[in-house]
Amino acid sequence: MTRPDSLPPERLAIPPLLAALVLVLAFAPPAGAQLHVTRAGAAHAALASGPRVALARADSALARAALITARALPNPSLSAQHSGAPPQRHLLVDVPFDAPWVRGPRIGAAEALGRAAYLRALSERAAAQLEVDTTYTRALGAEARFRLSRLTARDADSLRKMTSLRRDAGDASDLDVDLATVTAGQQANVAAADSLSYMSALLTVQTLMGIPADSVAIALDDTLRLQPADVRSLLALTDSMAIVAPAAAASVEILPSVAAARASLQASELAIARERRGVWGLTSFQAGVEWHDPTVDPTDNEKLWVLGVTVPLPLFNQNQGAIAQATAERDRARAELAAARLEMRQRYVEGFRELASLRARVARDQDLVVRAERVAARSLTAYREGASALPAVLEARRTAREMLGQYIDDLTALVTLQAELRVLTQTVPHP
Repeated sequence: MTRPDSLPPERLAIPPLLAALVLVLAFAPPAGAQLHVTRAGAAHAALASGPRVALARADSALARAALITARALPNPSLSAQHSGAPPQRHLLVDVPFDAPWVRGPRIGAAEALGRAAYLRALSERAAAQLEVDTTYTRALGAEARFRLSRLTARDADSLRKMTSLRRDAGDASDLDVDLATVTAGQQANVAAADSLSYMSALLTVQTLMGIPADSVAIALDDTLRLQPADVRSLLALTDSMAIVAPAAAASVEILPSVAAARASLQASELAIARERRGVWGLTSFQAGVEWHDPTVDPTDNEKLWVLGVTVPLPLFNQNQGAIAQATAERDRARAELAAARLEMRQRYVEGFRELASLRARVARDQDLVVRAERVAARSLTAYREGASALPAVLEARRTAREMLGQYIDDLTALVTLQAELRVLTQTVPHP
């Protein structure tokens, strides 16, 4: 973990002692790691091999195939017959007539579904990239937590040994040794639990990258900090908090998920028109020829031309089932669009509100960490000099540890929220 040094001093000042504390938590790759992965590398692997993007690509291919099917013209049929009654030989060609008033809505619905699949693929790509980005950030936070707890456990064990030596020298009691031993054991348990959480976070990143999670095969190369461009966008977004609510309604309309739901609604409306106009079925025209009458002179056996038309009669079935199904799908698509808009607007407004709160908490944490570490260091010095009791030292060190852990958690949440807001405010291309 490193400090967010790109933030302006007047907005998020970093005390020098905090920088020293953060350097103690500098990341080192876990034992046995084979692949050093950056945040961008993890996102690239997730987009190339992740299951969510693979499913979205399959849906897009299915939509393209459906469009090809919708645009295809029905094939004619050739019928050759021989009868006992003259004329004995018959050759007929049946050409279906794809009416424009039926073909147009069918192709329009397929094109709308294609746009929906394209936008849904963009949404899945953005969601997959956001998922691996936030998981990567949480893994960095879990690593910082683990290294903090491991360092705390070592310090607690050192304090236990110091207390034992002081007891042997007559400057401490058995109660102090027991208290120091209990504290050291607790910190060892916390370090073990944080180690498991860190390993679990790494395996989750591997899974999103498409790497089997039977063992840890990656190490995180990035650090827990905000990039300069991200900081500038955060400052601009925070300064514009007053216009968040009015802008939310317009901003969510450009999101791929909302645009995909809107395209699905358009496709379902065209599907209703297609089913209503297809009540009469598919009309076809026939043309052919008949010849060969054995009862007449072969030299005078002329060919007879045949022309006809086939019109389905909707007597028993007026396509009501298909129309009702298309209407139900339209109502469902309309509800999904309304739900997507409401959900995105809520997250949009909540995200910007959380942004201001998190930035204030991170700035406050930085100051409190320095003060808590200062109190812990002075308490330990006083204990060594015999001017302070052991419980005061343990309490001061516990407070310092909790404050630094809170700083790690708040910074992790801030980086995660920044990535989510970047997705919520991006403009996507349209087909």
